[in-house]
Amino acid sequence: MAQLTRSQERILKLLKTLQQGISAQDLYIKLRDRQQGLGLATIYRALEALKLEGLVQVRTLGSGESLYSPIQRDQHHLTCLHCGRSVALADCPVRELERQLQDSHHFKVYYHTLEFFGLCDHCRLQEDAPAAVSS
Repeated sequence: MAQLTRSQERILKLLKTLQQGISAQDLYIKLRDRQQGLGLATIYRALEALKLEGLVQVRTLGSGESLYSPIQRDQHHLTCLHCGRSVALADCPVRELERQLQDSHHFKVYYHTLEFFGLCDHCRLQEDAPAAVSS
């Protein structure tokens, strides 16, 4: 593993304090608010380097927004395409498959992502509800 830069260390430290993934833009705002001024381009470069080191994972939402979190969190999600609500799954349904792939392909897996896209109950019910008849 390569030596981390001060920027990478700051970003990783902050990510580890958060309970959920965060976008690079929101990370920029949090760091700016803590008087740790890093430019947005620096944050993107640091996140990419941390990802390549296997320290940070990226989750891309249906909207295209990327959320970053430390590798130690193994969360998978159900994401509604209509309202954007995302629900974390309690267990990882592919952990055994990951182990098998590492063994059979001699490939070190840093992380994997699993996301199911569809409609939540609320949005599905709205979609299925008949339109109101006006008099």
